Amino acid sequence: MGHGAGHEMKTRLRADLRVAMKERRADDARLIRSLVAAIDNAEAAPLPVGRKAADQHRFPDGSAEAERLLLSPVQVSAVLMAQIEERERAADEMDRLGKPGRAAALRAEALLARRYLE
Repeated sequence: MGHGAGHEMKTRLRADLRVAMKERRADDARLIRSLVAAIDNAEAAPLPVGRKAADQHRFPDGSAEAERLLLSPVQVSAVLMAQIEERERAADEMDRLGKPGRAAALRAEALLARRYLE
């Protein structure tokens, strides 16, 4: 079974996470964890119509694994872009609320996340 671009990106992110943690860059580590979570969420298979979330965890074959979606490079980029845009919108809102320090931090996160689009 192939892993898809999501798996490849998460491998890269987790390697960078280890470095950020060793270098005690807590803000970078927090952002990277959030990017991994966003990709994980995008890989979650949608529930079939008429099923509840709790039904997803009833595995008649004894397996505890649910099938994951394989993301294309374009889909991974879209997930990352959504995370970047979310931070940029939040930064604009922080500026509007007179919180320039928080706005700058959010823009720094967006800039850091952009490097994963390359």
